[in-house]
Amino acid sequence: VVEAYKQGLRPAVGYELNPWLLCLSNYRAWKAGYRGKVSFLKKDLWKVNLSDCYNVIVFLAPSVKPPLAAKLLAELPDEARVVAGRFPFPSWTPTSTLGQGLEQAWAYDMKEVRRAAQSNAEGSPV
Repeated sequence: VVEAYKQGLRPAVGYELNPWLLCLSNYRAWKAGYRGKVSFLKKDLWKVNLSDCYNVIVFLAPSVKPPLAAKLLAELPDEARVVAGRFPFPSWTPTSTLGQGLEQAWAYDMKEVRRAAQSNAEGSPV
């Protein structure tokens, strides 16, 4: 979230349910000098409406990616970009990638993800 803020993304908000990770995130933001500039909220990502988000950064286990992909497809606008750290979305083709190994990130433009999903749906037998 701090890096997103440094890159000019506003607002920079993180969601976390684990109280220890929430405290750690707030502490690290404060220590880096970003207190009051970034926010970490104790909220369930599955219950948050993301329809007004244009930049989403996720760092989640591979097992969570398929249901998250469905949520993002349903809620994000076409102009949104999703960046996944460490683990890619298995059924999406990235627009770009950066880094390698444990430091790799994949970027996905929702308009392209939807276009590919629609092409796959049209080409599959009923």
